[in-house]
Amino acid sequence: MHRRHYAVSLQQAAGESPGLARLTGLARESGDRLKLCESLIPPMLRARIRPGPVQDADWCLLVDNNAVAAKLRQLLPALAAHLRSRGRDVQTIRVKVLRTG
Repeated sequence: MHRRHYAVSLQQAAGESPGLARLTGLARESGDRLKLCESLIPPMLRARIRPGPVQDADWCLLVDNNAVAAKLRQLLPALAAHLRSRGRDVQTIRVKVLRTG
């Protein structure tokens, strides 16, 4: 195995690795989905929500605490419908509370 001893950008690394390219694409898709939904999310919650993993028609949103998760869960049907109307294949949106500390 030949090792490199120089830095490469994420774009270069992704271009040379199909697995990394796929992960980069999924991360971009998740971020794009969250941007599409931003107008439906109350402004005070937006900073507490981060895009999470995408797997086929399943998407996960990462939140700071249970209160944000509870409010966001009320919005999930509207978010999913909005994404489908924009051509995204979203059947399920999950919410995961990140545990810190």
